[in-house]
Amino acid sequence: MSVLIYVENWEGKFKKLSFELVSYGAKVAEMLATEAVALTIGKIEDSELELLGKYGAKRIIHAETGNLNQIDSQHMAGLIAAFVTRENAGVVILSNNNTGKALAPRLSVKLKAGIGAGVSKLPLSIDPFIVYKKVFSGNAFAHVAIRSDIRILTLAQNSFELCETENSAAISRVPAEWESAGLKTRVTDVQKTAGKILLTDAEIVVSGGRGMKSPDNWGPIVELADLLGAATACSRPVSDEGWRSHEEHTGQTGKIIAPNLYIAVGISGATQHLAGVSSSKYIVAINTDKDAPIFSAAQYGIVGDAAKILPRLVEKVHEIKGK
Repeated sequence: MSVLIYVENWEGKFKKLSFELVSYGAKVAEMLATEAVALTIGKIEDSELELLGKYGAKRIIHAETGNLNQIDSQHMAGLIAAFVTRENAGVVILSNNNTGKALAPRLSVKLKAGIGAGVSKLPLSIDPFIVYKKVFSGNAFAHVAIRSDIRILTLAQNSFELCETENSAAISRVPAEWESAGLKTRVTDVQKTAGKILLTDAEIVVSGGRGMKSPDNWGPIVELADLLGAATACSRPVSDEGWRSHEEHTGQTGKIIAPNLYIAVGISGATQHLAGVSSSKYIVAINTDKDAPIFSAAQYGIVGDAAKILPRLVEKVHEIKGK
């Protein structure tokens, strides 16, 4: 039995969440006294694949396929399921991002496997197999027992520390083609936003709410984001008012993100908003209301007027960066 970790790559590159996933999978494998096997699909260089070994993968399977311009979760799940069977994997680990959320239920049906979705800690017990996850938008937690022979886990981002090792992994390349006739989704065109950090990829996000009072006051938020190499975001009321694009809306009904640092300016912290940003590693809140719910979720808080605090914060960052 092994632990199979599906590691997504983006145009041949891994991200921090990829290494977090492998670090987690390697620790689960240790608990089960077995090996961690990383699986990635698509074109990718050896130098990038070798990085997975540094985070605990004992073996790396590189499934080479030329069909990834025809993305279909159903077919992808079939491909991964075949590797699960081939590797006799007892645990399958994916990221709890859009890809993992699309693949996990399909894998569950194909493999007759139970799911622990959005886990944020190592299993509490191996026999019985019990996992920990946050529920009710992070306001409570649950212990979930998975009693099937194969267990599928999706790991919440920023919930597990990276664990670098001196390990080097063996890389095996396996051709993996599928029949294109059954594909239900075909990508015909890709348009990328140039010169802007994507919100879902950003390590730092600076976000504004109704406390900014007007779209004319957004300058300091954009300037701070530029200085920090961050993406800009907003709460739902801001996007509903048309102050900012709906593409920047974070929360339960918008984009769910997990940056290393989330700076919330003039955002009260409604439950729906916190549900979309609660996986952030650190939250810094700036608000005039000391009783605003955002402060209960934040590691650092500043009670005060954003119109006075932001310019001083921007000035200080300029000073530190020497710009």
